[in-house]
Amino acid sequence: MAGDMVSSFERVRRLAESIGLPETTVGTSYGTPALLVKGKSFARMKNAETLVVMCALEEKEMLMELDPSLFFETDHYKGWPAMLVRLSAIDNETLTQRLIAAWREKAPKRLAAQFGP
Repeated sequence: MAGDMVSSFERVRRLAESIGLPETTVGTSYGTPALLVKGKSFARMKNAETLVVMCALEEKEMLMELDPSLFFETDHYKGWPAMLVRLSAIDNETLTQRLIAAWREKAPKRLAAQFGP
């Protein structure tokens, strides 16, 4: 299981690296591999199949309704600005969009303003 989580996270890490999100580092959050911006987690592994991404509550509700095969939550995440992503179901383009959005949620405003529109 641990090896599966590492290989799943490697995909996420490589995508984030290819985007070039400023001030992004690899670390851990709640004992699992995570991507951080200025020390704050914006995406982390929940398990080998599931990624937790930060997400504005309004956007979270809309995304889960539009595509529940990709985005969902458990009771633990209800009311929190984070949602779960099924890594086996999401394509790289959509995952890239989610990583950028999650990064913007946690990046300091000045830093976020330096990264594109």
